[in-house]
Formats: sequence, C-alpha cells, structure tokens
Amino acid sequence: MNPASNDAAMLGMRLSEAVIMFHEAIAAVRNLSASEHKALGIIERDGPMTSGELARRTGLTPGAITGIVDRLLAHGYVTRDQDPADRRRTIIRVTAAHPPEIAAAFAALRDEFSGFDQRYTPAEAAAITDWVNWAVAILEEQTRRLTARAATADEHP
Repeated sequence: MNPASNDAAMLGMRLSEAVIMFHEAIAAVRNLSASEHKALGIIERDGPMTSGELARRTGLTPGAITGIVDRLLAHGYVTRDQDPADRRRTIIRVTAAHPPEIAAAFAALRDEFSGFDQRYTPAEAAAITDWVNWAVAILEEQTRRLTARAATADEHP
C-alpha cells in the first residue's frame, strides 16, 4: 500500500469513528443505542417498511431487528401495523418527528457543513463527493458480505 493510500485509509477510519461517535451521542439523548437510532433514521428517511426490509437495509439479522423494533415501540418512536396487503406481515411506522433537541443538533451539523461549496472549488467538491460515494458503496458491500458470512456461520456452527 502506498503512503497516500494509507493516509486515505486512516482518514476514512477517523471519519467513520467521528460519525459513529456523533450518532452514539444523538442516540444517548434519545435513550437509544446507536443501532436503534440508525434503524429509526432509516424509517424516518425512507418511510414505513417491513421488519424484513429494515433488516436488509441495516445488514442486521431479522432477530436483531425484532429486538430493535420492540425497543423503539416501547419508547414510543414507532408503531407496528398489519400490512393491509398481507396480514401476515407488519409495517413499521415512525410515530413522531425528532424531538427539539435532536432537530437542533442536526440543524447545527447542517449549518457547519453548509459552507462546503464555498470552501472547495467545484472540481475539489466533485472529487470529495466522488470519494464519499465510493466509500459508502464499499462499506455497504462489506456490510453485506459480513452479514452473509455471519448468517452462514449461524446456520452451520
């Protein structure tokens, strides 16, 4: 690995750690774990979905998602409604918007990032955007691989 690749990998790890710690702090304000907070965020962003769909999007097992949804339900963040198209399935829906302190934290974060287009030239901004999209795609693929490997290990102990 050349030194520039090593620097990029280290930068990626630092970015990942900072994002995780930010979401841990947000989750703590909501009395949730980071996984619960991120699952809730997916439903808030993408709309109602089945537990199976939430499991696919998070890379977590259906059992883990059941526990997460149970805890979100207990905190009053979601409802679990029967799917009118298939009564065997349930649809997970968000019950309320972010509490004011969470909305304020995300607004402050957006404000801090709002100068992005003034800090970088259009070419630099395009390169950064490309790198972030590339990193997200790699992380999503690695998550799928690890999840599949864990599922296989569970089936064949």
